[in-house]
Amino acid sequence: MNNFNDKQIDILLVAEKLFAQKGFDGTSIRNISKEAKINIAMVSYYFGSKEKLLEGLILFRIQDLKLKLENLYKEKLKPLEKINKFIELYIEKIDQNKDIYQILHFELSSNKRAMNLKAFTDIKRGNLSSLYKIIEEGQIQKIFKKDINIPLLTPTILGTYFHFQTSKPFFMEILNLNTDEQYNQYIKTDLTKHIQQTIKSLIANEN
Repeated sequence: MNNFNDKQIDILLVAEKLFAQKGFDGTSIRNISKEAKINIAMVSYYFGSKEKLLEGLILFRIQDLKLKLENLYKEKLKPLEKINKFIELYIEKIDQNKDIYQILHFELSSNKRAMNLKAFTDIKRGNLSSLYKIIEEGQIQKIFKKDINIPLLTPTILGTYFHFQTSKPFFMEILNLNTDEQYNQYIKTDLTKHIQQTIKSLIANEN
């Protein structure tokens, strides 16, 4: 797990803003250093390259979710309540950091550059491990089905969320959501509940 100092965090936040505005390729180390009001050498000192800076930004934004999910498994909740909270935590995290998740999605699907995201993969494995533990707990209690494809649950959660986001104007119109505030509130309530119900139908025994 990475621990960033205050100066590194300042640089990461500036980089995130510029990556979101101009794209990764459209942002230079010079742009970042100018916006952060620091010397170019300082960015290189802390991160080495723009690619390493992006890797640091990704880890900075997602590493705390792993700890929250690990703690969730230890909470005194019923397995289905843990799954519902797992979904809430995921949706809340990606909704708060949708810019970096979109940047990450593009970078992982692009062959334009090689990125070492082993630390990111390790965090995803840790998150999946937490989900396995919760599911297995429910299976032992015979609350959850035995034949659950656990690795596909997270893509189901994220896929539904991102489809909703990429079709924002369409959904705002058909759902009569007139402001961004109403749209964001809908994500926290109705969309999250819909995803919870979808996952429940995939994992819960009917009886």
